[in-house]
Amino acid sequence: MGQVTLLLKRVGDGDARARDQLFSLLYEDLRRLAHSRMRRSETITLLNTTSLVHDAYLRLVNAKQLNFEDRGKFFGYAASVMRAIVVDAVRARRADRRGGQAPHVVLDTHISESAEQAENQVIAVHDALDELAKLDERLVKVVEMRYFAGYTEEEIASSLGVTERTVRRDWDKARTLLFGALK
Repeated sequence: MGQVTLLLKRVGDGDARARDQLFSLLYEDLRRLAHSRMRRSETITLLNTTSLVHDAYLRLVNAKQLNFEDRGKFFGYAASVMRAIVVDAVRARRADRRGGQAPHVVLDTHISESAEQAENQVIAVHDALDELAKLDERLVKVVEMRYFAGYTEEEIASSLGVTERTVRRDWDKARTLLFGALK
């Protein structure tokens, strides 16, 4: 049994020290995952890679129960946590924009319009993924792992326990359904 798998098992048993060791061991991998996520949303949030990793860690620490069979399932969960953090940041920013404590001043309407469009897209994708989860949870996992985490088809297949061909079909199906939902 590998070190990561052993630590994941200990974390599942409630060992806080193992959770901290796991985070330290996988920190650089989590940073790569966060960097992949931030590359798609850097213009619409004030988050950076480090803050996204640390926020994800805090959510993982506060989770009631963490049971991961392997590294792939852990990173799949981490990808969905990071997606939720980005969506929460966008929602908070939009709420502030609509009447937060500071006065609203637009310096360049072009920047404001493009940021708002990007924010709307993040929220629309999040809502579409929530709707897709009602149809097929695995399709959402494939989207999160491929689009948000940057996993290869082989890594996704290994993590989900399916073939690469199934991952490709799920990816095509998910894209089709999401495209229809986002129109």
